[in-house]
Amino acid sequence: MNTVVADITYRAMLGRKRIWLLVLLPVALVAIAALLRLIGGSDEHTAVLLMKTFAIGTMLPLLGLIAGTGVIAPEIEDGTIIHLLAKPISRPVIAVTKFIVAASLVAVFAAVPTFIAAYLLIRDESGVAYGFTLGALFGGVAYAAVFLLLGVITRHAVTVGVIYALVWEGLVGGYVPGARKFSIQQWAQSIADQVSSSPFFKTDVSLGFAVPAMIIVTLGALLWAGTRLRSLSITGDD
Repeated sequence: MNTVVADITYRAMLGRKRIWLLVLLPVALVAIAALLRLIGGSDEHTAVLLMKTFAIGTMLPLLGLIAGTGVIAPEIEDGTIIHLLAKPISRPVIAVTKFIVAASLVAVFAAVPTFIAAYLLIRDESGVAYGFTLGALFGGVAYAAVFLLLGVITRHAVTVGVIYALVWEGLVGGYVPGARKFSIQQWAQSIADQVSSSPFFKTDVSLGFAVPAMIIVTLGALLWAGTRLRSLSITGDD
């Protein structure tokens, strides 16, 4: 990891309009939880449904997309990445640094609000808050790596990422049984299910499959991103 690159990336991410997108979704989640608590709808089933459909099913992939593509795709699009590639810094180090920044942003803006919202609803009942927090954390890391890779290999990373998140993760991975094994969202839910003992929440993908798959996808995406950065010409052509 290169601390200078990390510092520049953090300042760029937190200083753009993109920060409002990172903040909006978590605030909406906590606000919904607070409203449900206020009107007396804070039962365990409601909490699980909110965490599964909104926190993991909607907020997590979108935050992963915003952070993962945001740390590198804009630099490639406007050509400023060339200045970084011209420095005596290893391309894989650049990829890893960008990934760490993206993953940490997802952890802060996804995992933390997930815990706050779930705990606000039902405290530590059935381990729902802890389970979905861990699921959001590890799922967010995988999303950060995948969307970082998209930011490196295509200039249409956001468009491709939205299609992936909505079509594959939201529709195919959510409703087609055989495809669930290849969905980051389902892997995150498997981790949540392992920690939670709620009778209202069960997953189809085993933890024994989800964890290795998550590790392979994360490492594979990072290796591919580092390799792809090696092929970028400092003249701006790829």
